[in-house]
Amino acid sequence: MRPIRVFVVDDHTIFRWGVRSLLEDEPEFDCVGEAASGSEALAMAPALAPDLVLTDFAMPGMDGVALVQALQPHLPNARFAVLASGMDGADARRALAVGVTSVLDKTTTPQELLTALQATGRGQRVFSPSVADALASPLAEPELGANLTPRERSLLALMARGMDNRGISTQLSIAMPTVKFHVTNIMAKLNAGNRTTAVLKALRHKIVQLD
Repeated sequence: MRPIRVFVVDDHTIFRWGVRSLLEDEPEFDCVGEAASGSEALAMAPALAPDLVLTDFAMPGMDGVALVQALQPHLPNARFAVLASGMDGADARRALAVGVTSVLDKTTTPQELLTALQATGRGQRVFSPSVADALASPLAEPELGANLTPRERSLLALMARGMDNRGISTQLSIAMPTVKFHVTNIMAKLNAGNRTTAVLKALRHKIVQLD
């Protein structure tokens, strides 16, 4: 069985050197290249055709997940492993959504890393315990009103001051149909059946405040 061809991406030279030295001591692996950034990896890796790309998650510019997403069209048969320090559930889910095979914590030992990369090269998913815990945590409920646009917030503030649609139209210099469109959107985003309920929710959750 031929060695697993690995391409390493990390913005820290010492870390790349350590991983490369570790892989070069193992006959199961062939480290075919390395890069110090996502853009550098995107320029180099496709021509080297690695079986496995091991990339740091937190890098300046293009992070590891964005790099995987950019590399996949060029390396459709490659596997991808991301190394991270304290990755939260949202980032771990984003990694899986773009096709990352394994997500590993940077505190993993050299032997654990080798074992994980062997499994990843065979197409098996591997998650460090901290990453598995993050993936198991429930998704946080979005804050009420977080998806309101600046225009909708301005309009909601006028609604809270008791202004009707005609008054809002005049105050904001927008047409009545536009006002009605915004009011409908605001009620939907606040899960309110009418404008009074929308205003009460906005005040209760401090989305708007009366002077």
